[in-house]
Amino acid sequence: MKSARHFGSTGFLPQNKNGFEGRIGTRNLKTLTQGILSPAGITLDGGRPWDLEVKDERFYRRVLREGSLGLGESYMDGWWECEEIDTLFTKLVPTDPEAKLRKNWRLLLHTVGAAVLNPGRKSHAFQIGERHYDKGNELFKNMLDKRMTYSCGYWKDAHTLDEAQEAKLELICRKLGLKAGDRILDIGCGWGSFAKYAAEKYNVEVVGITVSKEQLSLGRELCRGLPVELRLQDYRDVDERFDHIVSVGMFEHVGLKNYRIFMEKALQCLKDDGLFLLHCIGSNISHGAGDPWLDKYIFPNSLIPSLKQITASLEGLFTVENLHNFGFYYDATLMSWFRNFSDSWPKLEDRYDEKFYRMWKYYLLSSAGAFRSRWLQVWQFVLSPKGARGGYELTC
Repeated sequence: MKSARHFGSTGFLPQNKNGFEGRIGTRNLKTLTQGILSPAGITLDGGRPWDLEVKDERFYRRVLREGSLGLGESYMDGWWECEEIDTLFTKLVPTDPEAKLRKNWRLLLHTVGAAVLNPGRKSHAFQIGERHYDKGNELFKNMLDKRMTYSCGYWKDAHTLDEAQEAKLELICRKLGLKAGDRILDIGCGWGSFAKYAAEKYNVEVVGITVSKEQLSLGRELCRGLPVELRLQDYRDVDERFDHIVSVGMFEHVGLKNYRIFMEKALQCLKDDGLFLLHCIGSNISHGAGDPWLDKYIFPNSLIPSLKQITASLEGLFTVENLHNFGFYYDATLMSWFRNFSDSWPKLEDRYDEKFYRMWKYYLLSSAGAFRSRWLQVWQFVLSPKGARGGYELTC
């Protein structure tokens, strides 16, 4: 899956060389915090399920000084509780708390660092695999659907997570118009859910690439006996041509400075009459760097692109044949993942500690709230190199 901007990446407290911040009392800090939450209908220590209950008064200074990083870390440390974190973020995100928060040096360094250092560069390509997807296959086995599909499900006619994920895989196959004998490149193949489904249902060959050793190991096991080849490989190192290309939930890890490189590589690997389906999370607003908490704990070196950023990267390379937004369905997907994770915790707690549980709970529920608010989207692009002959018609 792949991430959300939350309670402001910036700090609020004024700071100067005389230590003005340090002399602000707890009561005033609480008042400042309540002022940010009030437009969203959230009350500190209120009695409603979405109200934020403060357990440690150091929370106020931390969150006002450090923004989203402080909010997430203070939850991990047990400094505050909320019965419905998903509802909290559903209400909070649309009020754009970042606009109320004063920029500070932490955000500036984070943004400048992303622009100058290019966190998505090739030398960092495998970090996301090591730090997120390699957290353990047992974690994801217990959290995801039976096919282990780690992206938004398609819930239009589905009633369960398994049905929603299979419907999404079928949707992709139909949008590409797969036929027997086609050879497909899956960029960011995960545990091989699309590759396995397409090979079984459509009799195609699939080459899938991932940057996660854990995904590769289990994916090869799950796809054994099928015309599926899974590789530990960065997309920049692929040098073959395919009938079609699919990339689901991977573009968020490419990095702004590499968007054009990614699109050029896809074009290089795609036959002239082929189609490229790009599925990714999208932001309503263009950003230059990802959310600091998510970058530190969940998805390092990642950024959720805006529509403007995506279309700029493919301009002059691809024709947009179809654009489909079903981001509203990520709410149901994330809530299903959380229920599975929480129900399975007794089987997982020997592998992870309580702080990990709080971190993962915060990640899943805050993200669900952001999608429920429609602040974040899920886009599926169908792209062609030279325009589909005779036009493109949806087959689903």
